[in-house]
Amino acid sequence: MIDKLEMFIAVAKEGHFGRAAQSLGIAQPTLSTGIKQLEDQLGVQLVFRGSRFGGLTPEGQRALTWARQIVGDARQLREEMRFSRDGLTGQLRIAAIPTALTWAARLTTRFGERHPNVRFTILSRTSAEILSMLENLDIDAGISYLDNEPTGKVSTEPLYNERYMLVCNAASPFAGRAAVRWEELAGARLCLLTPDMQNRRIINRLFADAGVMPEARIESNSTVVLVANVLGGNWVTVLPSEIAAFLTAGKPLKAIPLEGGRSAHRVGLIAPYREPHTPVLRALLAEARQLSEA
Repeated sequence: MIDKLEMFIAVAKEGHFGRAAQSLGIAQPTLSTGIKQLEDQLGVQLVFRGSRFGGLTPEGQRALTWARQIVGDARQLREEMRFSRDGLTGQLRIAAIPTALTWAARLTTRFGERHPNVRFTILSRTSAEILSMLENLDIDAGISYLDNEPTGKVSTEPLYNERYMLVCNAASPFAGRAAVRWEELAGARLCLLTPDMQNRRIINRLFADAGVMPEARIESNSTVVLVANVLGGNWVTVLPSEIAAFLTAGKPLKAIPLEGGRSAHRVGLIAPYREPHTPVLRALLAEARQLSEA
């Protein structure tokens, strides 16, 4: 039944039989047959069908919660048995908000040194996408904000507190400053992350608290694009201190602390709430705790 439940989860996630089949690497008729067999086994209709996917029935919505739990438990069982046989091995899939990618690299580097048989996939995603991917079992863990917007029922391990820097080039009137206040950026040529990024929503609130309505003439979901524009023109951007230091190193750019505003937000490792965690996730959460303390 596990394979049928995985088919059902894929259909619910994709909202389309063809895309779900493609994501699983199977033919669409095989997927349709599997969903029908699952419905026969459970004795209820799970999916509204017409000429195309019509959504989940009320029974399907309830079954989806159980399907995710059962598939997650089955994967955890396999991990436990593999650990008892081989120690920590396998693949860890981690999604991180763009401003925390340097911390993702730091965490996986330390973890990989201790556990060389574990492989990693690291993805850059928005905080909302990270929560959705955790729910759909597409990733094993994420690095995101812990205290700004609801995260749902997840296990967390704080990593750092986010603080903000103004990034400008050497020709900027701000370049010689030791610090800049948010209200001083009124009218500045701003390039910022896109509004779907939680970091941008935080920055918008900080500007609003300072009585400034930011007008970003360039928006991107990539911090690299923002810094490239600052480097190539008369633009400024706002980034958390860690990623700002990484992206400005060795370049004719300045990263200047921004003063004022609310307290910094916490960023940390999040994982599906499950007791016990798989051995590799237990080790990853412990590594995050040690990294934060260091």
